[in-house]
Amino acid sequence: MENKHKFRPNPRLKLMEQVRQVMRYHHYAYRTEKTYCDWILRYIKFHGGKTHPKNMGKNEIEAFLSHLATHGKVAAATQRQALNAIVFLYHKVLDIIIEEEIEPIKAKRHRRPPVVMSQSEVQRVLNQMHGKHLLMARLLYGSGLRLMECIRLRVQDLDFERNLLYLRAGKGDKDRTTLFPQSIQADMQGHMEKVKKLHKNDLLEGFGEVYMPEALARKYRNAPKDFRWQYVFQSKNLSTDPRTGKKRRHHVLESGLQKAVKRAVDQAGITKRVGCHTFRHSFATHMLENGVNIRVVQELMGHANIKTTEIYLHVMEKSLTAVASPLDTLEI
Repeated sequence: MENKHKFRPNPRLKLMEQVRQVMRYHHYAYRTEKTYCDWILRYIKFHGGKTHPKNMGKNEIEAFLSHLATHGKVAAATQRQALNAIVFLYHKVLDIIIEEEIEPIKAKRHRRPPVVMSQSEVQRVLNQMHGKHLLMARLLYGSGLRLMECIRLRVQDLDFERNLLYLRAGKGDKDRTTLFPQSIQADMQGHMEKVKKLHKNDLLEGFGEVYMPEALARKYRNAPKDFRWQYVFQSKNLSTDPRTGKKRRHHVLESGLQKAVKRAVDQAGITKRVGCHTFRHSFATHMLENGVNIRVVQELMGHANIKTTEIYLHVMEKSLTAVASPLDTLEI
């Protein structure tokens, strides 16, 4: 069944070019575009590479997704990502609604408690870091940020007066507010002076633009060169945008911070499987241990469901010495 009210790509384009056209029309992130295109190509190749997706449907989708679970042994989240990409292809690109419910063999979902560092372990790791990476790691832990939320921070997202960070279009395209630790602000002010100086030099050399979502770029034509829209953690070098061909200064790559954290963890002698996301887990756990209401922690973390936050209750350090036995409350 076709839907006549959706954006239709140029039918003269090849299929994958149509996919990219629709994704850019809906302002999908570049990394999401690459991921979805990869899954769509894998789906087509799985069925021989010669059959057009419009000539396939529910049975072929289920066969591909089931193969991922049974032979590829992918995680449930990975299988769901593949399904989202294929549904996008049919609904948004081909204007074909798959009316029947897709019921593949589902990948097993393992709900494991998160790895959490103690506060002394966090301190040991941070002691092994320096410069920009130390500043970023302190934000991951002090504000409970996801890796890409930290990487994509803009100058205007820092509120020094109210000690708050504003996170725009995070996971699930949601906005939220979280803590901006006072202990980091002096170092952040020093860092921002360097960012401002670099931006001024870029402007003098005829550059200075930053990536903006297309709708915002059209609405605020001068915004791409405005200092407030610049990334807090900028790349050392200018780069060419693969979509527009414009030369701009983008944010740093996440791999740099990931490598710095791994190196610091090794140097600190910590044998747990610690990565950038562990700082976020530790933030939530330590907040709960310090008596912060779980609803407040849920809001700071940006969790839609309280059950997601409750998982940190299982890894808290619980002091049983402060708990009274019910027998001790009786008058005998």
